[in-house]
Amino acid sequence: MTDSRYAAKPWLALLGDAQRAPIDPADSLVHALRRAVDETPDRTFLAYFDGRLTYREVDELSDSVAGHLAARGLERGDRVAVLLQNSPHFVLAVLGAWKAGATVVPVNPMYKSGEVGHVLRDGEVAALICSDRAWESYLRDTAADSPVRIVLTGCELDFQTRGDTRVLTFERLPQAEDADDLTAVARAGHKAPEGRDAGPADIALISYTSGTSGTPKGATNTHGNIMHNAERQRTGLALPGTPVYFAMAPLFHITGMVCQLGACLNSAGTLVLAYRFEAGVVLDAFAEHRPHYTVGPSTAFMALAAHPSVTPDHFSSFVNISSGGAPLPPALVEKFRAGFGPYIRNGYGLTECTAPCASVPPGLEAPVDPASGTLAVGVPGPDTVVRIVDDRGQEVPFGEQGEIVVRGPQVVPGYWRRPEATAETFPDGELRTGDIGFMDPQGWLYVVDRKKDMINASGFKVWPREVEDVLYTHPAVREAAVVGVPDGYRGETVKAYISLRPGAETDPDSLAVYCKERLAAYKYPRQVEILPDLPKTASGKILRRELRSRTHDHKRQQK
Repeated sequence: MTDSRYAAKPWLALLGDAQRAPIDPADSLVHALRRAVDETPDRTFLAYFDGRLTYREVDELSDSVAGHLAARGLERGDRVAVLLQNSPHFVLAVLGAWKAGATVVPVNPMYKSGEVGHVLRDGEVAALICSDRAWESYLRDTAADSPVRIVLTGCELDFQTRGDTRVLTFERLPQAEDADDLTAVARAGHKAPEGRDAGPADIALISYTSGTSGTPKGATNTHGNIMHNAERQRTGLALPGTPVYFAMAPLFHITGMVCQLGACLNSAGTLVLAYRFEAGVVLDAFAEHRPHYTVGPSTAFMALAAHPSVTPDHFSSFVNISSGGAPLPPALVEKFRAGFGPYIRNGYGLTECTAPCASVPPGLEAPVDPASGTLAVGVPGPDTVVRIVDDRGQEVPFGEQGEIVVRGPQVVPGYWRRPEATAETFPDGELRTGDIGFMDPQGWLYVVDRKKDMINASGFKVWPREVEDVLYTHPAVREAAVVGVPDGYRGETVKAYISLRPGAETDPDSLAVYCKERLAAYKYPRQVEILPDLPKTASGKILRRELRSRTHDHKRQQK
């Protein structure tokens, strides 16, 4: 690394004093919680519809969860799976598990039985904390074929009385005989076990990847990984001294866990929760709580902008808005700013680097590459080195495309019990992201696409992002995703899937012509299909693999 052109960190010149300053993060978020309780015990930590929990209350409630888990036989280092939406239950479960000395395994509530079963078995999970409905509907049977021996269930109607039926569409179920009530346990007044504090090197999370490249693997995010990024968020966002965060990203996702829960707790701020994303509910929460910061995928901002009751006032309290987890088209940034005021700041990160490893500093705007039209995702932090390498692992010059690799204190030590995958993805501790991008001489990082998403049309490389960015400039387009589909003549050809803005009209041929006028002949989509909505993950990332499968399934049906 000593002779690396990237080791000089040209991006440091773009960072302000606050972003460049050395940091000394707490050992864990539990330590950050104790600090907040000492300094501001009565400040609201969690706001959930009309419910409020102070820092002191969250500390006491999570102490009780930890004490219960320990009394049930949970030992230091055991794994606790948490399968919940954005509610106080999630925060109490995570903090309680950490206070008991356990490792948390966040699980996507949208997972089906087989997906959850893999996580429970692969992670050798000892305890499961989930909603009462999930336990009754499918998790009881799933957990029976796993190492789970302790179960707590919760009803997300607790800790609030408003009962917003746009998202809280369920009723309370009778308490299961084979599970303990999470809320009752939290209110029971148990004492947390002593001597189980985690250090920076201890594993805080086993975060399972989405499985886009095979069976999901568990990234081992340490407490030190989390605290580094939580502290960089605290010092780098230029938020007020008592910040209010809105949790738009799911907390089970690494972005929500670190950039919302972690950063807010580390800042002794207030975290606003609204169960799950629903555009009208989110806008009402903005008006009620006046948050200073949120982070979400570009698809969430598209949905907010399309809501019939949205106004610029909904966004007037924000000091900083970030986008992550899905590509951010330049056209969306400008449309959003023109319509509502805020500039959406791009960002880039992965589960394996504990959310962000590059972001747009306060006071700056991400440039757009004039050749490709790609919006920069930001610049690395002062402790991070991002390099661009070729297929042999050799650095390429600034401006040339290659694989993005990351080294820094946020990079995880590896995958849970996968030594071969760890050696392949983290050679010498450096993360090989699988993303293709480039860096300009000033240090701005650009992400072109995933390696495996590249389309080979008659020998020409087509990156879906470039075509999608053009489609997003069309006034009728709300969402766009581009995939490669089999073609007898070209090998592969470009197909675009589109959803339209409310009230907008266009047709596939017009969209194809629109792209043909703006792209090289081999890049424009020969096929365009308009859908009501595009498939997305719970974090808002459009699922290209499902769209590819849709194309292949359609061809099989035709045969």
